[in-house]
Amino acid sequence: MAHVLIIHEVEDYATWKAIFDGAANLRQQAGERSYQVLRDEYDSNKIVHFSHWTSIQDARAFFESPKLVEIRKQAGVKAPEFIYLDQLEAGVLKPED
Repeated sequence: MAHVLIIHEVEDYATWKAIFDGAANLRQQAGERSYQVLRDEYDSNKIVHFSHWTSIQDARAFFESPKLVEIRKQAGVKAPEFIYLDQLEAGVLKPED
């Protein structure tokens, strides 16, 4: 399973979120299958976008495309860090009886 972890600062969360939501169809067509958006505990404009993709190649092609570079500019994204990941394991911990 392919995942992408993106850590970036945004100028304004509400502006970024509106553009992020507006690009949902583009992300889905490119191969994004699910996502989580998280915010730093102390800096409300530091965002983490964690997503599951059809492949790392699909994700890389999408995030490195000129179209996405322009969308990031419009969204006020500052210096994003992309980490492309292959899942090795997943699980759910159950409480002890």
